[in-house]
Amino acid sequence: MKSYLTVKVHVRAAKPGVEKTGEREYKVSVKAAPTRGKANAEVIGLLAQHLGIARSQLKIVRGETSRHKLVVVDL
Repeated sequence: MKSYLTVKVHVRAAKPGVEKTGEREYKVSVKAAPTRGKANAEVIGLLAQHLGIARSQLKIVRGETSRHKLVVVDL
């Protein structure tokens, strides 16, 4: 079963974390800069930890270079 999440990313944050802003909407703050996919990797890691699932179950399907991302969760 697949589910989609809308994620707004805040890069270079002082304190990393995940905040649920809606039913399938999250705000993710990461310490990493948006270079070479480092911020995206941290986003996936923080979301996986917050949701209690493996990183391999999450994938960014839209917004690789944007603050607004669409993430698919494969359960």
